[in-house]
Amino acid sequence: MQPETYYHVYNHANGSENLFRSDENYRYFLRQWVKYIEPIAGTYSYCLMPNHFHALVRVYDENKVLHLIHTKQPTQPSKG
Repeated sequence: MQPETYYHVYNHANGSENLFRSDENYRYFLRQWVKYIEPIAGTYSYCLMPNHFHALVRVYDENKVLHLIHTKQPTQPSKG
């Protein structure tokens, strides 16, 4: 991923399987998203459907991501 670049992130289940089978599955996914994605990229929009999801994210600038890696502390999204 390149810093300060927008990405359309998506995934689809295999065949007729569902990624999300209950409300708790959606909540778990969003908790993991906040834990692993939000520290390095801002989320502009997302859509979770039973068998797939979409998200539009923008990776933070390189200094912010490097700071996170070195300090292991989450960064706060910048305004604008």
